[in-house]
Amino acid sequence: MKTYSAKPSEVEKKWLLIDAEGVTLGRLASLIAMRLRGKHKPMYTAHIDCGDNVIVVNAEKVRITGKKEKFDVFYWHTGYPGGIKGRTKGEILAGKFPGRVIENAVRRMMPKDSPLARQQMTGLRIFAGPTHTHEAQKPEVVDVASMNPKNKR
Repeated sequence: MKTYSAKPSEVEKKWLLIDAEGVTLGRLASLIAMRLRGKHKPMYTAHIDCGDNVIVVNAEKVRITGKKEKFDVFYWHTGYPGGIKGRTKGEILAGKFPGRVIENAVRRMMPKDSPLARQQMTGLRIFAGPTHTHEAQKPEVVDVASMNPKNKR
């Protein structure tokens, strides 16, 4: 018996639509990362991009539990002495690009620093509001809130 290994030409990518309104951030990000990698498919192959394309709407209404909205800080450094900066998740959600909270959470659940992870992340489209520009792809709606009662409390 031989182990099946998918070829890039055999991969069939679907388009999925996920509404993030009221859904817990970590649970949402883990589901998105699994779908982007293709681990939900029986033909999953670790070195091939066999995941689906995911569209996330209402990113600004994602739910962050506990005190993480005030105290969980994303840090970066400008490259200059004393140039460390930070922004909390609440500030990012209230700012110009609220989808970056979801994007960072998903990116940190992907394989680290690999070309495959960068390729798989291109399948993620995040929109702050309820509308998106991918109607022509006819995405399937995935109801994350109804999968588990803990997803939406």
